[in-house]
Amino acid sequence: MKQYLLFAAFFCCVTLCFSQTQWKPLFNGTDLKGWVKRNGNAEYKIIDKAIVGVSQLNTPNTFLCTEATYGDFVLELEVKVEVGLNSGIQIRSLSDPAIMNGRVHGYQVEIDPAERTWSGGLYDEARNGWLYPLSINPRGQKAFKNGQWNKYHIEAIGPSLKTWINGIPCANVLDNQTARGFIALQVHGIKREDQNGLTVQWRDIRIATENLAAYTWKGGEEAPEVNYLPNQLSESEKRTGWRLLWDGKSTAGWRKFNTDAFPQQGWAVEDGVLKVLSSHQDSTRKGGDLISNESFSNFELELDFKTTKGANSGVKYFVQEDRKSKATAGLGPEFQILDDQNHADAKAGVGGNRTTGSLYDLIAAENLSEGSTEKRMNPPGKWNKLRIVSRNGHVEHWLNNLKMVEYERHSQVFRNLIAKSKYAPYPKFAQAPSGHILLQDHHDEVHFRSIKIREF
Repeated sequence: MKQYLLFAAFFCCVTLCFSQTQWKPLFNGTDLKGWVKRNGNAEYKIIDKAIVGVSQLNTPNTFLCTEATYGDFVLELEVKVEVGLNSGIQIRSLSDPAIMNGRVHGYQVEIDPAERTWSGGLYDEARNGWLYPLSINPRGQKAFKNGQWNKYHIEAIGPSLKTWINGIPCANVLDNQTARGFIALQVHGIKREDQNGLTVQWRDIRIATENLAAYTWKGGEEAPEVNYLPNQLSESEKRTGWRLLWDGKSTAGWRKFNTDAFPQQGWAVEDGVLKVLSSHQDSTRKGGDLISNESFSNFELELDFKTTKGANSGVKYFVQEDRKSKATAGLGPEFQILDDQNHADAKAGVGGNRTTGSLYDLIAAENLSEGSTEKRMNPPGKWNKLRIVSRNGHVEHWLNNLKMVEYERHSQVFRNLIAKSKYAPYPKFAQAPSGHILLQDHHDEVHFRSIKIREF
């Protein structure tokens, strides 16, 4: 009897362990049952138990989508793509006839054999663009192997989205835009004849939706975290010294420049957003620039901003107050915020040094992360992520996790720039050991949120 009970207990344990670690296949290897094609006309066929997507000229992005939708899950599959064809794996994605005529949109895990090596990064298809370019994770850039099968491991649990390729952590994102949606395999639209007929393949596609602790991998935090949760600090951010510089609900910590109080008009706190209001129709309603109560020297500042059409604003740092002499008060290096497409200032200055991301009137923004001039800035009405890093005189501007500007503020090169700019009358411009953070009121409506900082 005792032996029987031991055997029964062992059998139950084995059965339970098996049930807790059982994957569900999303592709049976023989047909496309459970999948539906959307948007484009690229071909999907089955060869050797793999789904093969074939690129086609003159058709938009094509998606092979699961009929079922998924919320929290762990997804695994193998991928191989020919060089010259970009692709991706959609997760928690949507297609609604009332939104962009049913265009598939949502999170996309990148498949990218190009030289920039962004495979495993997270792109927000037809919505907000790059959430996690792999340029911020050099180790992850080395994970994908061209010409080979690559194993993707993808975890979507609550707002946490993490990816691995061949066991190497790639993306690590916190975002709560979409909690549930379908999974889809993308064949990217192409424009050149030499790209016609290129293929991307997927095989061994499986998903787990229950007992997810048995499927999650350790080490995902080795990829730098990017947090899009509005006005919230992640546990990782708290551990690494970040704090909110604006609490998302009050005016605490901020005041009108050269005063002791928050402005009575011109600024508003609404639904977790700090807004500078338009005062074009009535200049008496202008609230004026806001500054932080605190001053900072070595720091990393991050915030989200959203412009309205034609808007102009900026974030200044190392700003000095001098209530007796206003000649130099309010001066400081400026991360320009501008609707580059619709504001005349974008064509002023020299070589684009008054466009978004630029060190205003001094250094033009360019995409240093990709070695191009494409900023990947989201248009008016959509959020963009700004980051300024200042450490021992070395300063960087980042826009949507792409480096735009870097300079040494105590260098002779920088002093030469000052001498040829509008700041020439102020030879000590940007040389203060510390200063305030300033949000500029330039008469235009601009929104700010998730203002956070850490000091070095």
